[in-house]
Amino acid sequence: MMAIAAIWIGVLLLGGGFALDRTLTRMVESNFDDQLEYLLNAMIVTAEIGPDGEVYFNRPLGEPRFLEPNSGLYWQISAQGQEDTPSYSLATKPSRSLWDTPLRLREDHIDTDPHFYNSDQFTDEPLRIVERSVILPDSETRWTFAVASAREELDFQINRIRSILIWSFAALALGLMAMAMLQSWYGLSPLRRVRAAIQSMRSQGTNRITEPLPLEVEPLVEEINALLAHTEKQAEEARTHAGNLAHALKTPLTVLTNAATARSPDLNEAVIRETRTMQRHVDHHLARARAVGRRAVGHARVPVRESAEAVRRAVERLYHGTRFDIAGGEESTVAIERQDLDEILGNLIENAAKYGGGSVFVTIDAEPGSEQCVIWVEDDGVGIPEAERVRIFDRGARLDTGKPGTGLGLAIVRDVAEIYGGSVELGESEDLGGLLVRLSLPRAG
Repeated sequence: MMAIAAIWIGVLLLGGGFALDRTLTRMVESNFDDQLEYLLNAMIVTAEIGPDGEVYFNRPLGEPRFLEPNSGLYWQISAQGQEDTPSYSLATKPSRSLWDTPLRLREDHIDTDPHFYNSDQFTDEPLRIVERSVILPDSETRWTFAVASAREELDFQINRIRSILIWSFAALALGLMAMAMLQSWYGLSPLRRVRAAIQSMRSQGTNRITEPLPLEVEPLVEEINALLAHTEKQAEEARTHAGNLAHALKTPLTVLTNAATARSPDLNEAVIRETRTMQRHVDHHLARARAVGRRAVGHARVPVRESAEAVRRAVERLYHGTRFDIAGGEESTVAIERQDLDEILGNLIENAAKYGGGSVFVTIDAEPGSEQCVIWVEDDGVGIPEAERVRIFDRGARLDTGKPGTGLGLAIVRDVAEIYGGSVELGESEDLGGLLVRLSLPRAG
């Protein structure tokens, strides 16, 4: 920020200084030229033609420097293209200040208006010249009147102006850069206090930033504290998952250890049974861990209808005789990762096809007035008794053991939905007579 401010200050001051220099220089030159033009007009007004064709002034010009040799102010009158006239010997008439060195004027053109230009005729005295061509009364000759002045005073004024501009703009630049640096340093001081608070939090082992900080950084501090709380919650969930998994695996491992130690004759069956139990626990906790990890990535937006159609196409390959109907939800989106939504709908729709009688209805956004997006999954099976609708969400719980399965589908659906702030409820379908699953998920903002 300080470097960028310094660059912009330098660029703007250079541009402004250049423009101001050009403006003031033109003003000084214009004032200098006005004085020369005033003298030129005075010469033309007082000039007359004598009987012998010589130009003379009917009254003094009133400028004593014209009479002082090498005074720095000169005038000259010359005729253009009159070599064959009797007055050619009088064609060039210089001021006394020129002494014996006439001005070299530009005779390749005619200036009816005052023409200003610089001349280096005198190496030690640069000149500023104004000239104009006129025809005087009682004369057919075109006379060129010229006034020249040394540029020493003009150049001195210009150099003085430029010196003042340079020093003034340099002081202004230093002052502005100092103010910009001070402003940046002072403006960013709250961030240094936040950094110090974070360092203190890390060294002292606290889990929140509690130091009072300026209003400018309060939103940042709130977000940091929210992030810390979210991280703590994730760490606590991870510890809980690890503890639950360890506790769940402890019993099957003990059974296997005892059977192996006692050389039980049904060791093979025990190994198969207990490893399946352990596999169910591992799958369940892995599903929860994946959902928690993906939830921490950010806020997702998933079209529900698109996910439901993808699941329907996959389940149709397994249950060819089942009729699937999906209604509503063309514009409905939920704040959940696509993989987790696919897993939830996949478990619900597959269970409806597996345990139903051949018809599965999915209604998306079935309750438009709800704050969350509600999805109904209905089938025409025998349903689940009301007394069993709570126990069925337990891990490994199954009512129909005659069909393949692990008993983890509804448990995974409930746990993943709750991780995202949703819920799952079971009921009875009024239209099909089977099971009605009411899945509620947060809408995407």
